[in-house]
Amino acid sequence: MNRYESLGYLVSHLNIELQNELDLQLKRYQLDIKLWPVLFALWQEEGITQTELSKRCDVANYTMTRLLDQLQVQGLITRHQELDNRRAFQIFLTDEAKALEQDLIREAERVNDKYLSNLSEDERQQFIRLLNKINRLPSLSEL
Repeated sequence: MNRYESLGYLVSHLNIELQNELDLQLKRYQLDIKLWPVLFALWQEEGITQTELSKRCDVANYTMTRLLDQLQVQGLITRHQELDNRRAFQIFLTDEAKALEQDLIREAERVNDKYLSNLSEDERQQFIRLLNKINRLPSLSEL
C-alpha cells in the first residue's frame, strides 16, 4: 500500500491541513486550535462537568484543566461548583464567548468550504456521512 491508499495517512494529512488553516483564523481572535474543541462542545451544551467535557473533546482530564484555565484567564468560561459534589465543576460560557460563536463558526465553515470545494454538494454530504460511519458516530439524519 502506498500513502495515497492509506486511510491513516490521508486522514492525518487532511487533519493537519484543516487544523493549521483554522488555527490561522482563530489567531485573529487571540485563540488557538487547542481551544476550539472545548468552545465548540460548550456552544452545543454548557453546564456540563469538566469530566464530561474531557470525554466529548477526547482529551485527558488534566489537559482539560489547562485548557479551561486558559479559557478562564481569557474571560470565556466560568466554573461553578456542583452543590452535591464539591470536587466537580460545571463549565459555563461567558457572554463574551457566546458573542464569539457565530463569528468562529463562520470561520470554521469557510475552512470546511475551502477543503470541500472540489466536491459537489452530494459528494460533500456523502463524505461527511462516510466519516461519521467510520467514526461510528450518528449521521445528521439520526440526530
